[in-house]
Amino acid sequence: MTKIQSMSPARKEPDTSTYAGRVAVRLRSLREKAGLTPQEVADAMGVTLQTVYHWERAHTFPKVEQLQLLASVLGLKSARTLLPEK
Repeated sequence: MTKIQSMSPARKEPDTSTYAGRVAVRLRSLREKAGLTPQEVADAMGVTLQTVYHWERAHTFPKVEQLQLLASVLGLKSARTLLPEK
């Protein structure tokens, strides 16, 4: 019997030596701390699930005008909290 492998590639963690990677890790951490799934964040933000995955893998960033809504969805008072320190 052959073992069936998943069609999706192994999840690669963002490179935290870059600012983009630190932002991605921070977003994922804050989402998990808020007890939300990526789909719940996507629904609340009016974006696709793929968009949230891209944010959390440092492929793209949320648009500036989305930051306050994202902070609110994650239960944060300020969008600044989303961003890691340098």
